[in-house]
Amino acid sequence: MHRREHSGIGDRVRPEAGEAAPGETPRITQAMEDYLKSVYRLQTADGSVSTQRLAEDLRISGPSVTNMVKRLHDLCLVEYAPYHGVRLTPSGQKIALEVIRHHRLLELYLAQTLGYQWDEVHAEAERLEHHVSDELEERMDSALGHPTRDPHGDPIPSRDGEIAAVSPTLLLDLPLHRTAVVARVSDRDAELLRYLGELGVRPGSTIVVVVRSTSGGPLKARIAGKTYELSYRMAAAVHVGSSQVP
Repeated sequence: MHRREHSGIGDRVRPEAGEAAPGETPRITQAMEDYLKSVYRLQTADGSVSTQRLAEDLRISGPSVTNMVKRLHDLCLVEYAPYHGVRLTPSGQKIALEVIRHHRLLELYLAQTLGYQWDEVHAEAERLEHHVSDELEERMDSALGHPTRDPHGDPIPSRDGEIAAVSPTLLLDLPLHRTAVVARVSDRDAELLRYLGELGVRPGSTIVVVVRSTSGGPLKARIAGKTYELSYRMAAAVHVGSSQVP
């Protein structure tokens, strides 16, 4: 991954030659990193990302998003054309994955070393991810035993920018009476995460859907020998994998 210039917290000089205008050394700000990370997440889930969807995800006004996307396009970090959406360039993806690596290492470090609960680490990592030096990144990685997943089951990108795939199967789509293993639980809603954790819905736990309602309704799932009712929103936050016939 690219190395950071220590010219100021949150600012990064993009090192790739030929992507900046002659004589310019564009700096990547914290706001830019947040945009690139959001584009990566939405692009992974939905393909090309509209500026409207990006504005909703970042909770920023549409005109502000359009202005920033144009700026990122000029820096060769995204590809953007009106009405055709936004996509990361290889350089933009490299930066996004580095920030994501910092974020997920921080989440795991906070949970395993400092005793944070899994519903607390996301917000804390959001505040810290832009300020992780290369040395701190390496020390956290080593102290944690070079992990590949964060507390929620999300893959941690490698230093080379490689990242494992996430199971695309949602609990919503799991066939009835089919045993599966929880692969990932979304960390976007701390309250929902806390509740699912109390039920035992965590990466590595087994789960079986025993009753499914009509579309949009709740379902009942068996977790650790007990049956719970999960709302549509809860079931949509859980990815499962390694399913097998019980």
